[in-house]
Amino acid sequence: MWQRIRLEPSRFFLHLAVLLIVAAWTLPTAGLLVSSLRDKDLIATSGWWTALTTTERSEQARMKPPADQVQKDGHSEISGNLFEGTDHAGQISAFGTRVQNPAEFSAGATAQLQDGRSLTVNSDGSYVYTSPTAFTGDRGQRVFFVTSVPPKFTTDNYRTVLFSEGIGRSFINSLTVTIPATIIPILIAAFAAYALAWMKLPARGFIIAVIVGLLVVPLQMSLIPLLKIYNATGFLSKTYLGIWLAHTGFGLPFAIYLLRSYIAGLPKDLIESAQVDGANDFKIFMRIILPLSFPALASFAIFQFLWVWNDLLVAIVFLGSGNDQLVLTGRLNALLGSRGGNWEILTASAFVTIIVPLVVFFSLQRYFVRGLLAGSVKGG
Repeated sequence: MWQRIRLEPSRFFLHLAVLLIVAAWTLPTAGLLVSSLRDKDLIATSGWWTALTTTERSEQARMKPPADQVQKDGHSEISGNLFEGTDHAGQISAFGTRVQNPAEFSAGATAQLQDGRSLTVNSDGSYVYTSPTAFTGDRGQRVFFVTSVPPKFTTDNYRTVLFSEGIGRSFINSLTVTIPATIIPILIAAFAAYALAWMKLPARGFIIAVIVGLLVVPLQMSLIPLLKIYNATGFLSKTYLGIWLAHTGFGLPFAIYLLRSYIAGLPKDLIESAQVDGANDFKIFMRIILPLSFPALASFAIFQFLWVWNDLLVAIVFLGSGNDQLVLTGRLNALLGSRGGNWEILTASAFVTIIVPLVVFFSLQRYFVRGLLAGSVKGG
């Protein structure tokens, strides 16, 4: 009983740490989701955590020009609505005629201005501007005001992303690149991992050390040498075969290391029993090793799929940036414009790109932890 009581504080801190980690991963994702459903102007003026509250923001508009004035009760008058021609949904809470003080007067009040002029701006945007003399000039008077905007959500951002020109073609391009670039490394690495784990090869330890060393080599260092090789061949540059081979080369070191650690941890007696029964290495690999190694294969498939699907650099370098070659990440990046300030497009694009990886992850997630623990208990 006392032992159980002593352990409870440590469990409390463990649960607290897990909760903090989950929050650290979940809150940014929730912020992206909320921002993807908000209006562009709201994203620019307030944070996503204010999405369910009324937001105040400063704006400006011009009244009608002096050409629209009318004579009424011995004075000139210009009337209209500041929201005319827009789909503004907010209510004006205050207004002013100077940018330094947009909340100088309350909505509905009459502001006494210079030269005997007066201005009344109501909460719905309607206004009346009067003067004892005729208005002159070509442009209308500017009005600064503060609006209270209620919570508003829209799917326009997703419509912009999903129905933009070329998005369907780019989606197919991404699938065409990602699926083979995930399967090919698995096929090669599985055979190599079995050989390094259970077959007697000369310099096996040296080969494993080289593979571990390749894990820390940045892929950017190999881009120029690979491009020179591709250009020399004449048939790999800007082709799907070329980018499949590039992703295979980049993913093989980690794939071999992960699968070798898992396969080496399989029961030795099982392999020896199959050899005594007369099974050769190929039969052992196909009938015993592959079925038992599915968790490790699934774990690497998740990692490789996510990396290739979200890749932009390798796709542009080895496949190209033409309309018929651009992958989904490249197409969505092009939607941001030259300055990259369209945050509403960026947030919606983020969720569009994660739909397929989420399907892959949740379909294989039961094998994920088992694959990550590959070789952690027993090694060969």
